[in-house]
Amino acid sequence: RRLRPDADETVVLPRRGLARRRAIRNATAAVPGPGAGAGLAAATPTATPTATPTAAPPGPVRTVRAGSGRGRRAGRWIAIGLVGLLVLGVLGYFFLDSRISRDTTLPNYSGRPAATPGQDWLLVGSDSRADLSAAERRRLSTGSAGGRRTDTMMLLHIPSGGGKPTLVSLPRDSYVPIPGRGRNKLNAAYAFGGPRLLVQTVETVTGIRIDHYMEIGFGGFVGVVDAVGGVRMCVDQAIDDPKAGLDIRAGCQELDGDEALGFVRTRATARADLDRVQRQREFLSAVLDKASSPGVLFNPFRSVPLAFSATDAVSVDQGTHLFDLARLGLAMGGDPVTTTVPVADTPTLPVVGSVVRWDRTNALRLFDALQNDRAVPSDLLVD
Repeated sequence: RRLRPDADETVVLPRRGLARRRAIRNATAAVPGPGAGAGLAAATPTATPTATPTAAPPGPVRTVRAGSGRGRRAGRWIAIGLVGLLVLGVLGYFFLDSRISRDTTLPNYSGRPAATPGQDWLLVGSDSRADLSAAERRRLSTGSAGGRRTDTMMLLHIPSGGGKPTLVSLPRDSYVPIPGRGRNKLNAAYAFGGPRLLVQTVETVTGIRIDHYMEIGFGGFVGVVDAVGGVRMCVDQAIDDPKAGLDIRAGCQELDGDEALGFVRTRATARADLDRVQRQREFLSAVLDKASSPGVLFNPFRSVPLAFSATDAVSVDQGTHLFDLARLGLAMGGDPVTTTVPVADTPTLPVVGSVVRWDRTNALRLFDALQNDRAVPSDLLVD
């Protein structure tokens, strides 16, 4: 052991041999000479403590999801597809709306009833054969009469509160006053002055302002029924009527367009016209119920032909659009209240022949309920 001259620190030397001599030499050389101003410790390098490396503080962690780029691209294409469908829907709406025939302007005359709550439609089925070929006339047994007459007239009230609509049959032979023409059968108003005079006549005798008018002819009726794939009806008795081209059995069955037309036209039953208006109401409810069903609405092979057939088949007033027709269909797609205007008797009169006279007291009760957007009294609900 030796002590360094400039410190109390002991230097440990090897015991023997070459290593000991080298250590002595190095220790002696490290002793500072006169004026050197530094000791052995200054010449001898000291071990520098080695710093323990520390981990860098963690930065923000970014999660990379597998397929995130593909997800964004898929979302973008979905959004583009939805916008495309919306554009097609809007264009389709206006295209179909433009196909509807608007031949009628509702009358505006002195003393016309004021607007009433809810929405009131006059639904008319005409015997127009203008859209039928000679072969179709023979097949449907419609004859070849020219012009247009109305076989079916119904007043539909859709309540403002969203309740059940009420469908009232107005028999075509109803004996009523026709403005400027005296008293005659209701369908004579159509023959005298077309839809405008018919609307004015109905408004005059009911006190109800008509908001919308819709008319359908023979050919259009057949097309709509076939477009929905036929309509299931339950018939109380077999009907064989060559004049209407109808031969069906009793019981429930599917009627195609040709059979359906004969079904709503025939008068070959006990109550003739009164039975017919009952069948017409039943069939209209059934066909609109099927047209608004998911099996038709969400089936493009049904809904698209139906949209084209319906817009081709009907004629409406100037203020009626596709939205109004859709609302009509949805309102009738449930379980509407149906009835016939109360009847007093069915006499035969000179010149005009067999007519239907209304029970005026009860008829006014019925129309008063509709004017005030109330439910029809149950005692007035008849077949």
